[in-house]
Amino acid sequence: MNPLLRLQELGQSVWYDNIHRQLLTSGALARMIREDGLRGVTSNPTIFEKAINGSDAYDQALRRLLDEDASRDDQALFFALALQDIQMAADALRPVYERSAQGDGMVSLEVSPELAYDPDATIREARELFRRAGRPNVMIKVPATQACLPAIETLIAEGINVNVTLLFSIERYREVAQAYLLGLESRLRRGRDIRHVHSVASFFVSRVDTKVDALLEEKIAGAPEQTQAELRNLLGRIAIANAKMAYQAYLEIYRSGAFDPLREAGAQSQRLLWGSTGTKNPAYSDVLYVDALIGPETVNTIPPATYEAYKDHGKPRLTLAEGVAEARQALQDLARQGIDLDAVTSELEKEGVHLFAESFHALLAGIAEKRRGL
Repeated sequence: MNPLLRLQELGQSVWYDNIHRQLLTSGALARMIREDGLRGVTSNPTIFEKAINGSDAYDQALRRLLDEDASRDDQALFFALALQDIQMAADALRPVYERSAQGDGMVSLEVSPELAYDPDATIREARELFRRAGRPNVMIKVPATQACLPAIETLIAEGINVNVTLLFSIERYREVAQAYLLGLESRLRRGRDIRHVHSVASFFVSRVDTKVDALLEEKIAGAPEQTQAELRNLLGRIAIANAKMAYQAYLEIYRSGAFDPLREAGAQSQRLLWGSTGTKNPAYSDVLYVDALIGPETVNTIPPATYEAYKDHGKPRLTLAEGVAEARQALQDLARQGIDLDAVTSELEKEGVHLFAESFHALLAGIAEKRRGL
């Protein structure tokens, strides 16, 4: 059996962490939906930068946009192009959306990363993008910065689907979940329907190991032999341990009685979505961050190379609730070795915002160059 289809049977939705025009126009996305049970698509500035600047697939559409209105700035041109892709993908996934009680079949588009610390501007742009997308199965991606927590609450209260991105810490995840619940409660108090408001919390995985492993290697280099063995035992384990403890927080929040009034009113839980699940260290399995985090009521948005690898040799079974005590111990051992995971995740959040902003600037620069050429 196709391992990707088996993940669905185990309660985990597979989304594709990639989008580009050819994927949509060639029939490849439709085939993935049909053959692999694909249930969603995510995008980010880096994905769009590679798609638009790395090919001529968007040149004709860009020319048409310029013919319609040559006064549009480069950012307006980007969002016009991106929304075309988002709408096509949403239309392809609409049957999945309808069959899944409107929980899957989602396509995500991110607000400008330059707004990551400006909640008011984030709210305005998210409203506009959601309105222009004009599809119920579109999610607007908002970064999980402290500054944007009120924006998440406001957007949920307004009935806008939100994919909360760049989550690295369990503490911040709890804050994001609280913002989601407050938004639902606010909407319910105003007599508005909460059954069709959807959100995911995108918890990033492999980047944690990349950062922590580097710190562990530094300590190994100068440590006594016994300590070296203890440090090596933590290599490649912290990202998964961190994600497993986030899932325990999810179960605590959404399977406790506190969520019951919202559930009875039709609310759905804000599922954890595993992001950054491509393996960056070649010493680790190329499907490590898929196989290790399989559990019900979760999503894994898988990048292209990992998607193909998992389809070929993934070994799906329920793993997310396994080894919870060991995961907790690994995080405690990391702290005992003098590595502050909170400091690591805080740095990763800042780096994530910065990297997406860099991709966004490169994207706009590429559009400007194409514009001059056209």
